[in-house]
Amino acid sequence: MSEPSGAEQLATSQAEIGSATAEALRKVHAARARRALDRAAAACRYAGIEEHDAQAVPRNPAAKAANALRLSAQVLAELDRSPLDPAADARCARNAAAAAAVAAQVARDQGGATERSDVAYRAALKASQAAMQAAGSGGLGRNEELNADADAAESDAALAAQAAGWI
Repeated sequence: MSEPSGAEQLATSQAEIGSATAEALRKVHAARARRALDRAAAACRYAGIEEHDAQAVPRNPAAKAANALRLSAQVLAELDRSPLDPAADARCARNAAAAAAVAAQVARDQGGATERSDVAYRAALKASQAAMQAAGSGGLGRNEELNADADAAESDAALAAQAAGWI
């Protein structure tokens, strides 16, 4: 057997670095997705939305929130079994944040719009938008600044949901 060439060694090294980076990014996106799903579930509980409210073709806000939560939870549950793909992982986090925004709207509307519930809803929208930016063509799940913005917005949304009494 011959020794690998410099180019082969470099390619192997770059693949290993890429895999390690993708694994680290998966952890970042999965953690954000879990926090968003926890927020969505709490807002749904607050609004009295249960799992059986989900419908294949949701026609009302409660069904939309339950459906979004169910679908996002299913995707997140499959994440560990899917190939490493920072863009897809970021889309999972984006979808969870979008589900949380839908749930926040229902919680705000059904719980009576107060200043705190309005702040929580706006924070949920901001978290969803930041997650969208991190997953979008400008970041594809790999842009550190966009990921940091999405993480910060998610933290702010969780604090606002707690202040609104949803968590």
